[in-house]
Amino acid sequence: MIAQNPFDLFRQECQTVLTVAIKKTLPEITPPAINLKRTANLDFGQLATSLCFELAKKLNQKPILVAKNLVAAVNNSTFEFIEKVEPAGAGYINFHVNFPKFNALILESIKTLNKNYGLVKTDQPKSIIVEHTSVNPLHPIHIGQARNPMLGDALSRILQCRGHNVSRHYYIDDVGRQSSVVAYGYSKLGRPKPNEKADLFVGKIYTVTSCIVEISRLKKGKASSSNTSSADDLAKINKEIDEWTSIAVELKEKYPILFETLMEKIGEDADPEEEINSLNRSYEDGSPDAKNLIREVSDLCLEGFRQTMKRVGVTYDSWDWESDFVWSTQVSEVMAKLKASQFVFSEKGVLEFDAEKVIKTFDLKSKLGLSDNHEISPLTLVRADGTTLYTTRDIAYTIWKFKNAQKVINIIGMEQSLAQLQLKIALYAMGYCENADNLVHFAYNLVTLPGYKMSSRRGHYITFDEVLDEAIQRAYSEVSKRSPSLSDEEKHDIANFVGLGAVRYALLDVDPGKPVVFTWERVLNFETNSAPYVQYTHARACSILRKVEHKPEYLNLELLTERLERELILALAEFPDIFVEATEYLKPNIIADYINTLADKFNTFYNAYPVIKAKTPELSDARIALTKAIQIVLKNALTLIGVFAPEKM
Repeated sequence: MIAQNPFDLFRQECQTVLTVAIKKTLPEITPPAINLKRTANLDFGQLATSLCFELAKKLNQKPILVAKNLVAAVNNSTFEFIEKVEPAGAGYINFHVNFPKFNALILESIKTLNKNYGLVKTDQPKSIIVEHTSVNPLHPIHIGQARNPMLGDALSRILQCRGHNVSRHYYIDDVGRQSSVVAYGYSKLGRPKPNEKADLFVGKIYTVTSCIVEISRLKKGKASSSNTSSADDLAKINKEIDEWTSIAVELKEKYPILFETLMEKIGEDADPEEEINSLNRSYEDGSPDAKNLIREVSDLCLEGFRQTMKRVGVTYDSWDWESDFVWSTQVSEVMAKLKASQFVFSEKGVLEFDAEKVIKTFDLKSKLGLSDNHEISPLTLVRADGTTLYTTRDIAYTIWKFKNAQKVINIIGMEQSLAQLQLKIALYAMGYCENADNLVHFAYNLVTLPGYKMSSRRGHYITFDEVLDEAIQRAYSEVSKRSPSLSDEEKHDIANFVGLGAVRYALLDVDPGKPVVFTWERVLNFETNSAPYVQYTHARACSILRKVEHKPEYLNLELLTERLERELILALAEFPDIFVEATEYLKPNIIADYINTLADKFNTFYNAYPVIKAKTPELSDARIALTKAIQIVLKNALTLIGVFAPEKM
């Protein structure tokens, strides 16, 4: 017998047995839902229910008495995977699994299903778009942004394994002032070909151009307002000029030729800020020259992104240009629909969307999880110069995504929570209520590096590539220490998958709502809670299996009676539930937590008991089968989060 979720068979049997006992002893009572929870201790069984506390209130009896009566009415002759049922504590009912039968069910299921074990398919498959990464094409992806693609890719993997039709989308934010700034600087340089990785090249141009243009803007503003501004305002402008001047000194030292060239070329324009604004308007209007320029420099940066993502095994099914939605009628259609509603007003020539009015009109506070006194600020739709804002364009993009999917998941940082909420509210206002219900903002917290402060305008950031390179270098040093007899080629191969896996795991294993504190001591810890630790455990299991010289004809799995062996069996049985929970609640971090726990248990077992050299050949065969099952589940779980499962380390 095999099962995709063996533990669920035991759970269903417990529910059935208890339901029959309730009908038998309490026929007049409408039984409440039976809630079974895993126990924390083997001695208390594997599942327990507090149902008797609820029944006791209806019967005006003590919970323990109700529990004893129900247990006495249980029909033991129907047991298949239950060993015994017993009352416990003040009124709990505990269910103990029949390990001899359960061992066989678990290990046979894992052996037969192999790479498919635990990946329980949904009975309601959906088409789902997961939009992730979506870093603006201005500079390299840095470590602070790298958590996004790691979460997005892991979510896409687990949702796909659950049976959903998943499409991974990258939204290219190429409309707006920032894209025009980098395009302006690129144009001033004569649109040169990169002499290094393209996103690094573009990032330098963006940083230097931004600095020079900002100093020009501030000085021009100071000159025009020196007679009308207050002393406080002038002091504020002077402070900003001083700050940008210090940035300029720093950038000139880092990129002397680039800085001097851009300084000279930008200085030829009387008003660089207006040149950028004009380019921005022209691009949004679809001017061919502006389109060619901004698309060209954006494509350069994106090529760099593709190279970086390829290193960590992240791919995309669709690259969606924000500008395509502006140049089509889609954004204007959104604007027309919102203007026709009662929720848009004009404030000093700026169009505003009254999100709070929508919430009150449709009574959305509860649905959106907002408190009664929580007010949502208006959303600016169009600037006074007629250009649209990011969220306005994002509304059109979201409507387009729902033409291609039943559910949309946006992997976007917590700092965008208000904008994502306003977007959802706009969908309700426009009548896209079902779409709004199926729009998910997967919010995540920041990545912090102790002792390092990132600043994009100063060009202070640690690129994702730099982190990956250092991870591989550090892994090489560690592998060389642990396995000096390996060839240099083998060490480099191992260092590559260890380093890349370590970074992926470190950005995934923390709850998305909490910040990731990125330290090398944690990321490349071979002793606990890291990808290298789990990879090493998987390689250890493979090493044991390679030493097996025979194929047993018969397995007596009843011999797996040690407490650690039973804990491992239960941990293997837990994997399908963990997988389902990770997909239904969008929590890839619990997969990482699970494999770390499984690795801990297996290493404890390995250090305590011999496998191949067990007391008897029969016991050895049973432990080999257990080791094989652990190896399979570790590999399945690592694959879900995009970490390579090595056979040797």
